[in-house]
Amino acid sequence: MRDGEKKQSSRKVVRLFQKRWVFPTLYIACAAIILTAALWYQAAKDPKQFSQKPSAPYSSQQENPTISVTSPSEIVKMPVADADQVVVKTKFYDDKAKAKEQEEALVFYNNTYSANTGIDLAAKDGSAFDVTAAVSGTVTKAEKDALLGYVVTVESGNGISTFYQSLGKLQVAQGDTVSQGDVLGKAGMNELNKDAGNHVHFEIRKDNVAVNPESYFEKSVADIKVEQASTEAKENSTQPAEEKQPAKDEKKQTEGDSTSSDNSKKQTTEEDASSQSDTSSEAGDSTTP
Repeated sequence: MRDGEKKQSSRKVVRLFQKRWVFPTLYIACAAIILTAALWYQAAKDPKQFSQKPSAPYSSQQENPTISVTSPSEIVKMPVADADQVVVKTKFYDDKAKAKEQEEALVFYNNTYSANTGIDLAAKDGSAFDVTAAVSGTVTKAEKDALLGYVVTVESGNGISTFYQSLGKLQVAQGDTVSQGDVLGKAGMNELNKDAGNHVHFEIRKDNVAVNPESYFEKSVADIKVEQASTEAKENSTQPAEEKQPAKDEKKQTEGDSTSSDNSKKQTTEEDASSQSDTSSEAGDSTTP
């Protein structure tokens, strides 16, 4: 009888494993057990092990290179090897310049005029030339732009940065440290200012505000600053259309009130004269026999 019970129980086990849901259920249960054990093992380890900083090759320092601070006594140079061989094709747009000079400092692109925030330098013979670093520093940007050509940005610390655009090719890469006079690339052409031909668009910025580069050539880096008067003039230049018009209207209103007052006085005088004339006429009639 016991043998019969054993055979019956074994048959039940065989029938159980013949069902389709048995093995998937076992797999899921095993996976859950293994995952639980792994999580428990990780939680039991020292949490400080997971807070370690990544190794040097993957550190953020490589992505954002340290900016080398340029000596304040360094003299700003033109971004070319031979300054006598280039001319300024388009000047910096200065708020204090004359109207004609401001007009010549506008760049026309896509049916729109925009103020030039730097200067455009081109060779006298129109050929390409080496573009050099005007100030020492660290290259924080060196890439191709569809509109501006190759562009390079050099940070020099203390809020000083120089921009080089419209390059035909590059000779530096992001993260490079450059000294004054080092070649950054070749002057080329861009879509924004085709009329300038082969040229380099050069900007100097202090705290991200563009200043006139020609004002600081052959001067020390420490002399670069944003003119407060120019900034205020630029802010005020957007206000006359809103502030001066009411003044004109007020003046017109005052003139209108004055004219109305004069007309009122004139009318009163005429009425008084007419009244006096009527009185005289009545007096004459009364003395007539």
